[in-house]
Amino acid sequence: MALGLALLTAAGVLGVFTGIRMYRADAKLPGDLALALEVGSTRTGAVDSVIDRMGMRWAPTVLRLMGPKLVARVRRKIDLAGNPGGLTIDRYAARRAVYGALGGVGCLIFLLRGNYLIALLLLAFAAFWTEVGIWAAIRVRRDVIERTLPDFLDVLAVVVSAGLGFRQALDRVASHYEGPWADEIRITLRQMDLGMSRRQAFAELRRRNDSEQVAMFVTALQQGEELGAPIVDTLVSIAKDMRRTDAQNARRKAARAVPRATLMITTFMVPATMLLLGAGLLLGSGTDFGSITGE
Repeated sequence: MALGLALLTAAGVLGVFTGIRMYRADAKLPGDLALALEVGSTRTGAVDSVIDRMGMRWAPTVLRLMGPKLVARVRRKIDLAGNPGGLTIDRYAARRAVYGALGGVGCLIFLLRGNYLIALLLLAFAAFWTEVGIWAAIRVRRDVIERTLPDFLDVLAVVVSAGLGFRQALDRVASHYEGPWADEIRITLRQMDLGMSRRQAFAELRRRNDSEQVAMFVTALQQGEELGAPIVDTLVSIAKDMRRTDAQNARRKAARAVPRATLMITTFMVPATMLLLGAGLLLGSGTDFGSITGE
C-alpha cells in the first residue's frame, strides 16, 4: 500500500515537472502540429494545448509505431470529424502519447495495489480516450450537415434561378451560412480557384464527408452535368429527395424505438408494478406473518 502511494506520488511529481519543462522548451514542432497550434489556438482549450505540447516530442515516434495504413485511417477520421479543436494527425499522435503514458502508469500502479477494475478503466482510457472525441465529432458534424443541406440547396436554387452562375451562387450562399457545411463549400471553392476541376472538387467533397445526403448531392450534381439537365431543377429535386429521406429515416427510428420501449416496460416497469400491488395487498389484508413463519 505504502509502496503504491509512493510510486503514484513520484510519478505525479515527475510528470508535472516534465510537462512544465517541455511546455517552456523551445523544441521544434512538427510542421502539421505547428500549424494546428497556430491556426487552431482559438478553438482548442488550454488543457488540450498543454497536452499537445507535452506529447509533441513523441508524436513522430507514435506515428512510426502506428504504420502508414493506420495513419491513413486516422487521418480519414479526422477529416470526417472536421478537425475538431484544430486536431491534426500530429496533434492526435501527441495526445495518444500523453494519454497512453498517463493511463499506462496509472494502470501499473493500481495493478500493484490489486485494484484491477480501476486498472482496466485506466487501460481503456489510454487506448480509447483520444478516439472518443473523434467519434463524437464525426456524428455531430454529420447530423449538422444533413440538417443544413436541404435548406442550403433551396436557397442556392433561388440564387441560380435569379441569373447568377453556379460558382458565384455557391460563394454567395455559403457566405451567409455558418457551420461545417459552409466550411466544406468554401474548401471546395478554394480548390476550384487553385485549378481543380469542378467534378474533382466535388468528388473530394464527397470523400471528406461520411454522409449519405452529401453523396446524393454530389452524384446528382455530376449526373445532371453529364446529361445537361438544368441546374435549378436538379437542386430542387435533390432537396426534395433529401427531405423525403429524412422523413423515412425518422419513421425508421421511431419504429425501432417502439420495441425498445416495450422491452423496457416489460422488463422493469411491469414486474415492479406487480410487486408493488402484491405488497400492498398483503399489507392491507391484515395477515399475521408471525403465524406463517412460526415466530
